[in-house]
Amino acid sequence: MTPDASAHIDVAAPPARVFDLVSDLRGLSGVAEEYSGGRWLNAAGPRVGARFRGVNRRGRRVWPTVATVTDCSESRFAFEVRSFGLAVSRWQYDIEATESGCRVTESTWDRRPGWYKPITALATGVRDRAVTNQRNIEATLRRLKVAAEA
Repeated sequence: MTPDASAHIDVAAPPARVFDLVSDLRGLSGVAEEYSGGRWLNAAGPRVGARFRGVNRRGRRVWPTVATVTDCSESRFAFEVRSFGLAVSRWQYDIEATESGCRVTESTWDRRPGWYKPITALATGVRDRAVTNQRNIEATLRRLKVAAEA
């Protein structure tokens, strides 16, 4: 299935460095556009099946989510997000080694039921989630590159 938003960037850093950043709740909050932090609920760190409560922020709007890690390897970190028990999205970071470091692809899939979209638009202030996520991904990847290469 094609993602609703996706972009990639080449990073002059080893895949392990990028994986460490995107799989660390604090590291990810330092580069992500809306995600502002979280805490592990049933694990001390990232692993398949680990759950975390995330806090997202857009201007004055703040909303919590719960995510479950579905993939956790040096080549892919992914998680499924739920809000109030409903499937919201899937976020995925694919990390492919290159001669000069790695290529990182961030993708997301909107999993919200149609009736839930207007409710989340009110909560987040975002009417067109695909367009906003595309911009957010591009901004996040630029910051991720800077952080990984530092």
